[in-house]
Amino acid sequence: MAEAKATNITWHGGTVARADREKVLGQRGATIWLTGLSASGKSTVAVAAEAELVKRGRLAYVLDGDNVRHGLNKNLGFSPEDRTENIRRIGEVAKLFTDSGVIVFTSFISPYRADRDQVRELFEDGDFVEVFIDADVATCEERDPKGLYKKARAGEIPEFTGISAPYEAPEKPELVVPTKGVSVEESVALLVGYLEEKGFLASPQG
Repeated sequence: MAEAKATNITWHGGTVARADREKVLGQRGATIWLTGLSASGKSTVAVAAEAELVKRGRLAYVLDGDNVRHGLNKNLGFSPEDRTENIRRIGEVAKLFTDSGVIVFTSFISPYRADRDQVRELFEDGDFVEVFIDADVATCEERDPKGLYKKARAGEIPEFTGISAPYEAPEKPELVVPTKGVSVEESVALLVGYLEEKGFLASPQG
């Protein structure tokens, strides 16, 4: 847990309730937390799912691991401690998106169960959906669109998840999306189908 250094601060509640924002949007806010190895398909599925929801008139947004490290988390590396702080920060940001009524997809390796569980604890029941983008190391290494596995095997990237650093797969995710031998369209259909089934795409007021 991050140490609280700010003092003499007070939480200010707004005059607009979350339910009011969700009624305007016609959907339930949620954080859809995609976790998996590098090159498992997290970003691809997240971006395609975002596009599908927007096409349907829903408000969705993707928080991508690389993109966040260009700004909010540019001062963090890939040590276990920095990975934990990376996930803590994005969890807090995702919570704000969820409160605003947005369906936010997060695309992060987030290799440690404890870190993901800590983020889950930030949310009300049902607001956090853990999705395991399931592809084994061999499959991811075969894809390797950024050449990262090749560099990791050569010792050029220290602490690379799946090669020189661990990945702890979810034990009880809300949804498993396998991407080996499965098209992007099929993966997105599985994810969006889950959101439909659980009522995220319907207004809480009807």
